[in-house]
Amino acid sequence: MGLIYGYDIYLRPGNVARALTRLAALAAPRAPAVPPLEVTLPGGDRLLLPFTSHLASEPVDCSTSSTLELDMSLLFDVDDALLQYAQARGSEPDANGRIRIGYIYATFRFTSVLHPGYTSVECWAASSGMSRLFAQSANVRKAFTDLTADSGGVCCLFDTGDGAPEQVCWLNGAPVRETVSGPRFPDWQALVATWSAPEQ
Repeated sequence: MGLIYGYDIYLRPGNVARALTRLAALAAPRAPAVPPLEVTLPGGDRLLLPFTSHLASEPVDCSTSSTLELDMSLLFDVDDALLQYAQARGSEPDANGRIRIGYIYATFRFTSVLHPGYTSVECWAASSGMSRLFAQSANVRKAFTDLTADSGGVCCLFDTGDGAPEQVCWLNGAPVRETVSGPRFPDWQALVATWSAPEQ
């Protein structure tokens, strides 16, 4: 089994549309023949997104669903790790100095496992090579922590998915470098206790 690394973002349910809009702004250009994905959120908001869901573009109605699954190609500002990853695959930065990475798979859990008052956004790599890139690239990390900040998120974690302690990258408005099971956060309850009430 390969590596499956990802970034997990926690935000208030009312900020899901905002997070999706910010993700769409990071999307790589699509072929003109590929239609946008229409998503209806639990509260009734409808968005057109430059992604697919389960590799298809049929409308997705989340009004009675607990999750939303997306397949995404995103653009990241180039750094050494991203450039090396792209060149090994025969690609180069675009005219704006960004590199396309995809597919990145995202799962929106409208009721997160850690706290039922929050939604989680789990963005995970599709391959071991991409997982290593997620771990090595400062600009990939910055993109996900910026997404957390721009979406009004309370927490962003880097998760290796292999039982190793998750790294806390962003917490309550500031970048941090802590681990869950470390001195500051000995367990998940200690981390979640720092989050403000979800209705605030």
